[in-house]
Amino acid sequence: MSTQPLPLEGITVVAVEQAVSAPFATRQLADLGARVVKVERLDGGDFARGYDTAARGLASHFVWCNRGKESVALDLKDPRGLDLLHRLVADADVFVQNLAQGAAARLGLDAATLCAAHPRLVAVDISGYGAGGPYAHKRAYDMLVQCEAGLVSVTGTPERAVKAGIPAADIAAAMYAFSGVLAALVRRGTTGRGGPVEISMLEALAEWLGHPLHHVMHGGTEPARTGVAHAVIAPYDAYDTADGGQVLLSVQNDREWRRLAELVLGRPELAQDPDFATNAARVAHRTRTDEAVARAMAAFTADEAVARLEAAGIACARINTVADVAAHPQLTARGRWREVESPVGPLRALLPPINLGGGQEAYMGAVPALGEHTCATLRALGMTDEQLAELRRDGVIA
Repeated sequence: MSTQPLPLEGITVVAVEQAVSAPFATRQLADLGARVVKVERLDGGDFARGYDTAARGLASHFVWCNRGKESVALDLKDPRGLDLLHRLVADADVFVQNLAQGAAARLGLDAATLCAAHPRLVAVDISGYGAGGPYAHKRAYDMLVQCEAGLVSVTGTPERAVKAGIPAADIAAAMYAFSGVLAALVRRGTTGRGGPVEISMLEALAEWLGHPLHHVMHGGTEPARTGVAHAVIAPYDAYDTADGGQVLLSVQNDREWRRLAELVLGRPELAQDPDFATNAARVAHRTRTDEAVARAMAAFTADEAVARLEAAGIACARINTVADVAAHPQLTARGRWREVESPVGPLRALLPPINLGGGQEAYMGAVPALGEHTCATLRALGMTDEQLAELRRDGVIA
């Protein structure tokens, strides 16, 4: 049986992008087969290249968000560099940018301007707070938007609010940009026209706040910060084990509580005790409930605790470190790891989570060096070697 091509083969994306939100969005497009031309500054490129050196000398953020792309280094402040970018966009299907608010418009790279000039183009503007409103020009880094969107207020312990451990606002904006591009391409397939796509980090993350937001808006109270515990279910928390690990368990109903009490805690009397027999009672006596569970978990290693809980039909999970995830047996068993090329050699990476049966495996191309594809890309526009040499000598390209 023949293998189907990747769904975005033949689609060209040009991106003027930095940090996470736009690069992560366009990496999804590259994974699905699109050609992604990443336009970078000459002086260091995407500033995420300099965040750290953890990936064998490369920045972990950059490696994560930029595999499978072509890097073209242009000075957009020089009219010749800007003209080259506009020529690239004229031949593209998609353009994505997340420059500071107003910068793209000054360069004629905002979605409205580009789509007016190129009706088939899908052009994406990603910003912190959107093009209008009192926050339009406010600086918008991930942690700032996590605060403005209320995520920090519901994350942490009763004593202290904390940010999410991943750039949640950037990722939310990236995934809506990704799905917005796909939707716009489908529409173009039926109408022949592309159009602008606007994504705000605040709006993306506020949508992800879903349940707490609707709870409060429609008459509920502000949700309590409960660490990894559940605010209205008990026991539903992480407990220390004898070997220094932690195991989270979740009792979803009173039948499961009876099994937990009898088969794991070794205290069958708690199944009928009115202080524990129902979830409402267990929540009302949460401290005593947690003490009973914690006492039992402390007698087991993490492996023993998981084995006993699973044998009793109780949902559970280890509190893994990031290093544990890199060696997770489920990811290994499902063959989710690949190697991608980079300027420092092969680097381990996860297959994207979109699995398209019957098709080619996701494209996981190399992480590009800054300006690695400048000359080849510009030659395809008709530039001669002499012209390229002049532009390089003048500091317009690298």
